Amino acid sequence: MKDVVTGIFLLAGSLFILLSAIGVLRMPDLFTRMSATTKASTLGIGLVLIGTAIHWMDLGIASRAIAIILFLFLTAPVAAHIIGRAAYFDRVPLWEKTHIDELKGRYDEKSHTLTAPKSPVPSRKKAFKKSATEAPERGGI
Repeated sequence: MKDVVTGIFLLAGSLFILLSAIGVLRMPDLFTRMSATTKASTLGIGLVLIGTAIHWMDLGIASRAIAIILFLFLTAPVAAHIIGRAAYFDRVPLWEKTHIDELKGRYDEKSHTLTAPKSPVPSRKKAFKKSATEAPERGGI
C-alpha cells in the first residue's frame, strides 16, 4: 500500500514537473513562462518530496522534505515577482496578443515607484461627508 501511495505522489509530481518544462518551451513570453515554471514546478517538487518522505518513513527525511517544501512555497512567488518586476522595468517585450498592461503609464523611472490606479469609486470620506450633510427624509407612519 505504501508503494502505491508513493508511486502516485511521485508520478503526479513528475507530471507537474513535465508540465512546467513544456510550459517553458511553449509559452510565448517571459511572463507567461515564469508563471508556468513557478506554479507547476513548485507543486511538482512538493509532490515528489512528499512521495519520498512517505517511501522512507523516517522522521529526519520527512522533516527535511517539509522544510524544503515550505522554503519553496515561500521563496518561489517572491523570486518570480522580483524577476517579473525587473523584466518589466527593463522593458522586456510582452507577447503581441497581450491585451491588458495594468502597469502601463504608472511606473516612474526616476524613483522606481508605481503610482496607484485612479479609482472610479469615490473615497469613503467623501461619501460619508455627503451623506452626513444631507438630511434624510423622515416619513410618518
